[in-house]
Amino acid sequence: MTEALEIGNPPITVMLKKSARARKFSLRISNSDGSVSLTMPKQAIIHDAIAFANDHEGWLRKHLCKRPNKILPVFGSSILLDGAEVQIMFGQGSHVRFDAGVLYVSGTNAQVPAKLCAFYKTLARDRLVQASESYAKMVGRSFSRITIRDTRSRWGSCTSDGNLMYSWRLIMAPPSVQAYVAAHEVCHLVEMNHSDAFWRQVAAIYPNYKKQREWLRHQGSHLHRYQFKR
Repeated sequence: MTEALEIGNPPITVMLKKSARARKFSLRISNSDGSVSLTMPKQAIIHDAIAFANDHEGWLRKHLCKRPNKILPVFGSSILLDGAEVQIMFGQGSHVRFDAGVLYVSGTNAQVPAKLCAFYKTLARDRLVQASESYAKMVGRSFSRITIRDTRSRWGSCTSDGNLMYSWRLIMAPPSVQAYVAAHEVCHLVEMNHSDAFWRQVAAIYPNYKKQREWLRHQGSHLHRYQFKR
């Protein structure tokens, strides 16, 4: 079941979602588009969900106001790559080219977002495949395949059959953060949980992981500022 309600003035749209696994009400603001969802236990009633949302209106407005404005990449603007801001300039040729802190893109302004998106996806795949292969050797395990997606709630994942998934937006984060996420997901090939044993495994192959994890917690949402569809 999914339905919407509006709270406050001006109204905030909240999507209600019933879940058999939920034990309590929980609110979430999407990193990618700022949409608000309220997950509720399967047996809960709508009246209580509405009351919960109204009680947390202040919290919602506070966090929605903190969300950075969306950025559409165009010629003359800047975008993150490997944790640094780089300029987007007009260039020749059919492929995006990066040189000395500048991304050269051919075509029109309207084509820039899609071309950069394709470039970032390819670059992220190459980088994360290489990192995953390296860390997989360190833990003595192998993975089945790697998928690159534009995920909203997680930077990576590992399935029980050894499939790895990463968000291509990681290419905008510092290389050390990209490496940490790869190490994190590869360690799930050994421990499919977040137990103490899992974190010991992460520390064994990536000792400085806490600093990178903190970067994602505090800066990760900024990677979703950029929109690649008009």
